Amino acid sequence: MQTREKILASVLSGALLVGACAPALAATVHYNDGSTVGGSEAWKAWTESWASVATDYTKVSLTPGKNETELNFAWYSKVEDGKAATPVVHFGADKARLTAFTGISADVDQSLTDGVAYVYNHVTVTGLAENSTYYYTVEKNSVETEPVEYKTGSFSSIKMLYVGDPQIGASKGQPQGTDSLAADAGVANTAARNDSFGWNRTLEIATEQNPGINFIISAGDQVNKTGKPKEEYAGYLNPQALQSLPVATTIGNHDSLNLDYMYHFYNPNATEYGATQAGGDYYYSYGPGLFIVLNTNNYNVAEHEKAIAEAVASDPDAAWRVVTIHQDIYGTGLDHSDTDGMILRTQLTPVFDRYDIDVVLQGHDHTYSRSKLLYGDGQTHNNYEFQLNAEGSDYDWDHAYDITNSTQIPLSPEEGDADGSALLTAFQQDNRCYTIESTTGNTAVNPKGILYMSANSASGSKFYELIAAQQDYIANRSQNWLPSYSVINMTETSFSIDTYQITDGGKAEKIDETFAIEKDASTAVPVASLAVGGETYYRLRDVAASVTGSANQFDVSWNGGVVIETKTAYTGNLPETSAAEGAAVTLDLTVDGQAVSTAAMLANGNYYVPASFLTTLGVAVGA
Repeated sequence: MQTREKILASVLSGALLVGACAPALAATVHYNDGSTVGGSEAWKAWTESWASVATDYTKVSLTPGKNETELNFAWYSKVEDGKAATPVVHFGADKARLTAFTGISADVDQSLTDGVAYVYNHVTVTGLAENSTYYYTVEKNSVETEPVEYKTGSFSSIKMLYVGDPQIGASKGQPQGTDSLAADAGVANTAARNDSFGWNRTLEIATEQNPGINFIISAGDQVNKTGKPKEEYAGYLNPQALQSLPVATTIGNHDSLNLDYMYHFYNPNATEYGATQAGGDYYYSYGPGLFIVLNTNNYNVAEHEKAIAEAVASDPDAAWRVVTIHQDIYGTGLDHSDTDGMILRTQLTPVFDRYDIDVVLQGHDHTYSRSKLLYGDGQTHNNYEFQLNAEGSDYDWDHAYDITNSTQIPLSPEEGDADGSALLTAFQQDNRCYTIESTTGNTAVNPKGILYMSANSASGSKFYELIAAQQDYIANRSQNWLPSYSVINMTETSFSIDTYQITDGGKAEKIDETFAIEKDASTAVPVASLAVGGETYYRLRDVAASVTGSANQFDVSWNGGVVIETKTAYTGNLPETSAAEGAAVTLDLTVDGQAVSTAAMLANGNYYVPASFLTTLGVAVGA
């Protein structure tokens, strides 16, 4: 684990993380008032319990493990005299005979807990089987909690709940009865009290309507504060549904600026790429899917690409590749979609194309949208970011920065500022860096483009207006000032998503038609392979033919040696027979004019290359 000092140093040296307050171009007056929804008795019971909820920082969080057979746990324990921390989870199918799994524990920064000493505990449980019932307890300084039931579902046909921006505490300043919701600390954080109620209500309704959910994907901004969000995390982790459902959380701009996120969520395959104080990128596999979670509060896209490459190499045969980011590079909300949301669009779009990403799940916008299927336009574009203000205390939200030309771009030019208006127009035009794939209906078969979803707030803590003119890349959008959630179903050959809003009366209503993507294996080009010494090698010409027509297509030809040209369709013939064995060689070749070499197998005059080499081309066999 990195020390606080190392994390701070890495963040400040790169000046990359997004600050807590995104540009407030259109202040919202829309939120859900917990005292008027869900029933007066439920609200009364909740307000009476808030004093104990807000001061209990020891709730357990569950996170997906590295794959479906693992489960991660994280929780706080209060330091007590004479008692050592015990990061132990007892887990098993027999409640009377649970197996102990031991992890790690370390001190929590006491500035997050009012100077009271806590430790955080991180434990991984292994060996889970599908469609099974388990029980678990955790130890808090040697004191074992009561058993909780945990059920797994199918590992081949999986169901996920996708939510955006619970942002517990974001309703601060809004009216409630004769008072205004406050963001004060502890029990006095009535905004957190309101939003935790809404978050719990959404999860109760969503899980009741959709049994058999494997896990939840949250697109970020779990909490609103960035300084001392202890009671907000207490409210976020309180719902009973979260005792038996892991959540793959994303680092939002409101989570990004302190270590509390890293303490509360034990993410699998955590990398140092894209790091802010809250942590960096991570990934996991579950059933037919590879899931990659990027901390886009860090603008270093080269690091994000390394994380994606590492993830793809870990599971190259995954049928689906799903990325979650907080900032919505293709969204439609007034506050973010044309400013800090899209600022990474020119950089991330071609990276997602290169690695055959199927779906990108986004938050940040506090509106719902579903994109058309998009891929890059193949043109060269500039790169953009936000930079620190003069004091170095926050980001300069009034300006984007073109880091290609070292140019400051005013996002709201003053009247009469012709130069500033021209820079803004150029910035907006440069971000038209996408191509819209021509499709019909709501089912796409073997598409080239990527589906980008933006989730509205799942708690109802804060909503934004839709941008006035719907962008051409948006297929459907909605803003009815109601909390919403999506249900994703995934098999080896199909992906579908349905989205619902929750009315004040507690009814779940669909706000969009089902959208589906299907992968038709009958149209795929078979790829011959050789297994040698525990490594699989793939016939290069077959791979080139199999990706022709995709964003990652490449041509293979012979000109005194093997020549690869990326972004070009394969035009050669395919060998008629495959080989049973070959000879190990070092293959020297050129890729876009650059000399490279790789280990390979030579069989019947054809080269077979390892998956690690194909990954450098942005291609993974079997995906």
